[in-house]
Amino acid sequence: MLTVKLYGVIGDPIAHSLSPVMHNREFKELGMEAYYHPFHIKAANLEVAIKGMKAIGVEGFNITIPHKTAIIPFLDRIDPLAQAIGAINTVVRENDQWIGFNTDGEGFMRALQAEWKEELGDERVLIIGAGGAAKAIFYTLLSKGIKHIDICNRTVERALNLIESCPYKGYSSALSFAAAEDKLNGYTLVIQTTSIGMYPNVDQSPLSLSRLNQQAFVSDIIYNPFQTAFLKLAKEQGAQIQNGLGMFVYQGALAFEKWTGEMPNTKRMTEIVMKQLGAFL
Repeated sequence: MLTVKLYGVIGDPIAHSLSPVMHNREFKELGMEAYYHPFHIKAANLEVAIKGMKAIGVEGFNITIPHKTAIIPFLDRIDPLAQAIGAINTVVRENDQWIGFNTDGEGFMRALQAEWKEELGDERVLIIGAGGAAKAIFYTLLSKGIKHIDICNRTVERALNLIESCPYKGYSSALSFAAAEDKLNGYTLVIQTTSIGMYPNVDQSPLSLSRLNQQAFVSDIIYNPFQTAFLKLAKEQGAQIQNGLGMFVYQGALAFEKWTGEMPNTKRMTEIVMKQLGAFL
């Protein structure tokens, strides 16, 4: 008897998610009898939903807004990095237990290495923003040995709290946007993690890049639009740029690998997501 393994993603809203088309394409291409389904779960129903997913035999799932932190009490074990970040985006079923992981930061790093360079330990990094995505990236980069990472935020105190709460130590300063602009020439990697410049506010940019190091690599985790105003400014300054599509693909690929033991084809995943985005835009 044929048994199809069930995976999915939970969130509210969830209809917009690109994960199902990405994962289901890979299951088909790799000949796996599996299906990935979007589950629309309201916050009030989260606990019963997690119990129900175990009852119906779900093998693993992703988590998106607004459940990444709220899900933690309902898991059996949590990976140390995910525990430090305080947010979960991937759950694996192991011996009938739910194990929580966060692949966002490593997904960003894998995309960075694929599009720029493998060795990142000596880079001097500026992260713009101090929200959930910034935290995942900051903690992950420090845990992987990148030591010089500053954070700038509209509220400097929030950036300072993020630095002081991190269990992975490096050499970091909390900066205002103005202070970051003054020091911009000293960074070799600039990472934009805020929602500034996301559709429909496509003309907005968090910083002036007039002092940007022309040899810097500039990344924006937004991928709608594909090239934000921030990335356009960086490109005009001569920098190499990257949008957030790679991070999205690699965080999903890492989840896929945790569920199945097999790393999917990230090029193929990127192509199907771009095709789907074309239909949405």
